[in-house]
Amino acid sequence: MTDAAPAPTLPTLPTLPDRLSVDPKSPHHVAAIFEHDVGILFNGKERFDVEEYCISEGWVRVPVGKTVDRKGRPLTVKIKGVVEAFLKPAAGAAAA
Repeated sequence: MTDAAPAPTLPTLPTLPDRLSVDPKSPHHVAAIFEHDVGILFNGKERFDVEEYCISEGWVRVPVGKTVDRKGRPLTVKIKGVVEAFLKPAAGAAAA
């Protein structure tokens, strides 16, 4: 009889959808994705202000300054370009 510890398993990361929004009222919002840090590369540079993206159509929505609509949501503009989405590694994860 051996007391072998079970092999540690890596947590399974969700697959990023083609289109994703941070607005919980949007039909393209997936709450499970936001349990992880999502990164967006737009035209080769990482953007930190993306409200919504679509990889297949090649656009992102970003806020326009500090302007908000009457419901308090930021006004956004759609910018076209090359969009890449990725999951950032957890802060405690070791670099491989």
